[in-house]
Amino acid sequence: MEPRIDLFASPTPTQVLKRFANAALALERSTLPKTLRELLQLRVGQINGCGLCVDAHTKEAAAAGETPVRISLVAAWRESTVFTAAERAALALTEEGTRLGDERHGVSDETWAAAREHYDDDQLGTLVCLIAMINAATRMNVMVRNPGGSYQPGTFAAAGSE
Repeated sequence: MEPRIDLFASPTPTQVLKRFANAALALERSTLPKTLRELLQLRVGQINGCGLCVDAHTKEAAAAGETPVRISLVAAWRESTVFTAAERAALALTEEGTRLGDERHGVSDETWAAAREHYDDDQLGTLVCLIAMINAATRMNVMVRNPGGSYQPGTFAAAGSE
């Protein structure tokens, strides 16, 4: 599988992607644990069929200290016992926020209320931004067919600069 285009080879996409990477730096400074952020991004990559994102966020989660069992079970989190109530609320919000076109209600009041029980306003806002940004990233990667398999942990962090 070869990418259809290198987005970094053209000036406008390069500018957008650099700004995108810089925006992601703010998420790195949030109070949400890195392992949780990586699991949520992994789940979006799985849902959207993004090989690069599944590769990257699996490796980033492992590098951040996430266990192989939890990484493996994120795709079946509803049928697993290894996630806390707070993580389950974040995973539900992530799935509903990703599958907006599949749901008639977008993110349900029930799902929002469950997330509200575990996260403060800053953390909820961070979850919303994280979910929106990873969905944008997965869509770009799927459209241009960026393959998974060769990602090295830390690559995304190195792409942003202040």
